[in-house]
Amino acid sequence: MRNPVAWFRSRPLRSRLALLTAVAVALAVAAASAACWFVTRAQLEAELDSSLRDSRMNDRAVASLALACAGNLETPVPAAGAAFTWQIVLTDGKVCTSGSSPIPVQPADLAVARGQAPYALHTTKAENGAEMRVYTYPQAFQNVAVVSIARPLSEIDNSMSTLAWVLLLVSGIGVVGAGAAGLWVARAGLKPVDRLTETVEHMARTEDLTVRIPVEGEDEVARLSRSFNAMTAALASSRDRQAQLIADAGHELRTPLTSLRTNVELLARSEQTGRALPPADRVALMASVKAQMTELAALIGDLQELARPDAVERGPLRVVPLHGILRSALDRARLRGPELAFRTDLAPWYVRAEPAGLERALVNVLDNAVKFSPPRGEVEVTLMRGELTVRDHGPGIPPEELPHVFERFWRSPSARSLPGSGLGLSIVARTVQQAGGTVALTPAEGGGTAAVIRLPGAPTPPPDGSVVADEGLDEA
Repeated sequence: MRNPVAWFRSRPLRSRLALLTAVAVALAVAAASAACWFVTRAQLEAELDSSLRDSRMNDRAVASLALACAGNLETPVPAAGAAFTWQIVLTDGKVCTSGSSPIPVQPADLAVARGQAPYALHTTKAENGAEMRVYTYPQAFQNVAVVSIARPLSEIDNSMSTLAWVLLLVSGIGVVGAGAAGLWVARAGLKPVDRLTETVEHMARTEDLTVRIPVEGEDEVARLSRSFNAMTAALASSRDRQAQLIADAGHELRTPLTSLRTNVELLARSEQTGRALPPADRVALMASVKAQMTELAALIGDLQELARPDAVERGPLRVVPLHGILRSALDRARLRGPELAFRTDLAPWYVRAEPAGLERALVNVLDNAVKFSPPRGEVEVTLMRGELTVRDHGPGIPPEELPHVFERFWRSPSARSLPGSGLGLSIVARTVQQAGGTVALTPAEGGGTAAVIRLPGAPTPPPDGSVVADEGLDEA
């Protein structure tokens, strides 16, 4: 036999909601009906008991019944009230009944006759099998021990049977109506979920991330729809950026690869034909091959850096001296521009960042300044209270090009003849943003360009100087 829980879980959501609604209403109706039935029966029994107490036999009726019993009459004198059965118990144990069927004397009746109880109220069966409610009380009159007054319970049973059928019918109608209402409510309430499901299935079939779900209201389904729309928008943006990155990377790789293939083919043809290249040309070709390989390696490294998701763990964030990492980056920049003069003014500043990524970003900024500085020019580097400024004295950047400098693979028309991939400043912007800072390029007064990086931090390190994962440094 199939597990009921497994069967229930295999049903559609709207069917489960309708079934749960019907079950809940059925339980509530059943509890209310049972309570109504028992309360009604208890009330009717209480009224029956009250009517028995109010129907005591008067002395004349008791005397008449006692005389009839003592005279051994075949038909006792009938008592008033056809709905009642009266019965007396004489002191000698003889029983006389005013009714069609005697009522067996119970121990509770005998206890009243012996004076052990003031009265007795109980249910018993008459000799004809009818259920009777009996009230027994003492009666010291003409050798009468007790008087019992009885009334059939069929009056209550018939009424309760009718009430039970009525409650059952009403309960059944209520349960069926609740199930239908639950199904209707489930269908109406799950329409937004159905639209969401259809949208997801459409995306799964077509991979179309431009579809959006209409948002109505402020309920949980509306919040889910907004979240889903935001997720698909982020996925579409991520896919577009990925496609753009691949296209741009292919375009940028084509130039060095073409140049490298041309140089290698010249060297290979020289070897195949046995016609040696002039030594100067060969040296120039080898130098060009080496430069192209270096450019390819740098471009591939930049692509790997940019292709790595922001959420990927890059290593522990540490409180590091920005001025110390900047000095290391300056040593590397001096090797790339040995004819340039570097004027520095560095004040201590500690930030939280990944040391390797931060140094790479600083090297890119300095390398950009070296690239655009005139021969025997000067590069000014200052670090004051978390603001790093790298200023060169080159041709500068036209104002219309400034909004594009941090875009991937974007290169100024005047810089296309210089080595580089157009990814350096993109890496700088990404690293600085991850450290909680900002970066901007602005025209410098007197010519040239100034790169300004602001990073939150403090002029002194924390007392422990340990790896910090959550708390931020307060800006001094």
